[in-house]
Amino acid sequence: MTTAAAVAVLAVTAAAVWLAVRLGAPEPVQDGPGGAAAPPATGADPVPVAQRVAPLKRVVVPDVLAIVAAGIDPAKARRIRALGKVADVVAVDGGAVTLQGERVNVLAVDPSDFRAWTPPVTARTQGLWTALADGRFVASSARAKDLGLSLGAAYRITGRQSPEVVLGGTAPLGLPDVDLLVNEETGAAMGLVPDVALLVNAPGMPPAELVAKVKTILGKGATVVNLHTSGKGSTAGNYLDLYKRAATTCPGLSWTVLAAIGQVESDHGRNVGPSSAGALGPMQFMPATWKSYGVDGDGDGTADIMNPFDAIPSAANYLCASGAQRDLYKAVFAYNHADWYVRKVLALADAYARQFS
Repeated sequence: MTTAAAVAVLAVTAAAVWLAVRLGAPEPVQDGPGGAAAPPATGADPVPVAQRVAPLKRVVVPDVLAIVAAGIDPAKARRIRALGKVADVVAVDGGAVTLQGERVNVLAVDPSDFRAWTPPVTARTQGLWTALADGRFVASSARAKDLGLSLGAAYRITGRQSPEVVLGGTAPLGLPDVDLLVNEETGAAMGLVPDVALLVNAPGMPPAELVAKVKTILGKGATVVNLHTSGKGSTAGNYLDLYKRAATTCPGLSWTVLAAIGQVESDHGRNVGPSSAGALGPMQFMPATWKSYGVDGDGDGTADIMNPFDAIPSAANYLCASGAQRDLYKAVFAYNHADWYVRKVLALADAYARQFS
């Protein structure tokens, strides 16, 4: 089979639908770890790798994964972006390659952009994204264990071409049947399918409704997965998880209230201020209030008003101190002194409870 005749086919797994890409005849190479071998030199880089990876400022909830084997039409992707309540969309290259004699699914991503779509513990680990920017690959924790991969070792990853790439880290990736991440340059060298997958975030829209709308736009050739029901989706690796974990610090406080406040205040980290009143961060704290109620939620030694890992548990702390266990209305009113605000938050909380019940 020639490279020109390469096609993408869909494979069904127990957890979700993903893709396998037949990439034509690869180079004749030996698969397996390469010891101390390093990836080919790419020339002098005047910018240190760490500085080429943007710091994490938000976490995005991937609600739906759409796959089109031949690649997603940019015009259709724009239509999805324009849907009401769709806040974020990211398109990535991808396909199936061979590693250690087994087929694995790989995405080629921009480290600075894509990190926000991964589980919090992964998103905030700077070294993983620096490794990707440096041309190394990241494997899901489970797949790395299954394949016996070793950090720092070089492996042949076989697609249309067979580059030797060093394993730069392992972590939960939070997407169904995604085994590896590489950067866009490495993905192009492998011959991955451009824009084969689309992740969509639509706060406030029921995932089932979003699935239907995306299917209508992409047509019969698309597979669209509801990540909240796929069995291996991303709900444990996003703002939803942060809201749920923070709520446990205040017995009786529902995570849905935190989620509703997060939506009203910043649309889950998309508008972090400063507001006209000077409020900052994903939960829109006034700096003076933060000094009293801000907590170090991620244990890094700093309570950062702009960091969702700190801001969301700080919101739970403030609501609890304001009497949320005794009078929720009064506690939410303390967060923002307006009756309309309280009614809106409680209505949204009820909607979240129905959506995720």
